[in-house]
Amino acid sequence: MTSVLAINPNTNDAVSALVARNLKQAAPAIDWRMATGRFGARYILSEAAYAIAAHAAIDAWASHARECDAVLLACFGDPGLFALRELCPVPVVGLAEASMHAAAAAGGRFSIVTGGARWPPMLERLAQALGYGSKLAGTRAIVITGAEAAADPERAVAALAAACRSASNEDEAEVVILGGAGFAGLGARVEALAGLRVIDSVAEGAHAAAALALGSPPHYVRAASDTPTPSIGVAAALADKLFE
Repeated sequence: MTSVLAINPNTNDAVSALVARNLKQAAPAIDWRMATGRFGARYILSEAAYAIAAHAAIDAWASHARECDAVLLACFGDPGLFALRELCPVPVVGLAEASMHAAAAAGGRFSIVTGGARWPPMLERLAQALGYGSKLAGTRAIVITGAEAAADPERAVAALAAACRSASNEDEAEVVILGGAGFAGLGARVEALAGLRVIDSVAEGAHAAAALALGSPPHYVRAASDTPTPSIGVAAALADKLFE
C-alpha cells in the first residue's frame, strides 16, 4: 500500500491525532504514518520555536522514514521543508506550500488566516521563498491558536469566519487559507459562514502528498549530497542520514 510519513514537528500529541484523522478522511487510499516531534515547543508560536521545529522535523524523518513514498510536513509554516527536501530520497511537501499552490492556482490573490500574533511575518517570508509572494494579499492572526482550536473547535469557527470575511472585504482576497494544523476539519464550516472559498490546509496537504506518493512529479530538483561532515551531539539516526 502506498504510504506517506506525516510529520508534526511540534510536541502536541492531540494535534497529531487530529491531523491523522483528517488525513485519513481526505485521502483514505493512503497508508498515513504519523510522527510527532520528540523535542521542542508544544505548539509553534515564535521564531525560536520555529527554528527548533525544523530540527525536530528532520529528526523525526530520520527516525520514522522507513520505505515511505512521500513525506508531508504537517505543520502550517513548513519548518524544515528545504532541509527535508535535501535529505529525503522521496518527494516532500508542506501544508503551507500545498495550500498556497492551490490558492494561487484558483486565480486572483489569497489571504491566510492563522493563530498566533507572531506568525504573519513568518508566513509572508515563506510565501516569498516559495514564489507566492505576489499572490499573497494579506495574513491575519486570530487570538485563538491552532492548539486551542484543536481543543475547542466550536470556539474557533466564528472567529475564523470573521477573519476570513475581513480578508475578503479588506484584502480583496478571492481565497482564504486556514493556516494551522489545529484548524483541520473546520474548512467547510468556516467557508459556509464566511461566504467565500476557504482552503483547509490539512486536507490540501493530504491531496498534494498523496499525488506525489502515487507518482506525480515534484516541482523541485533535489540537490546532490555534499561531502560528509563530522557532527557532534546529533541523534545517531539523524547523523547517519546527514553525514553518510
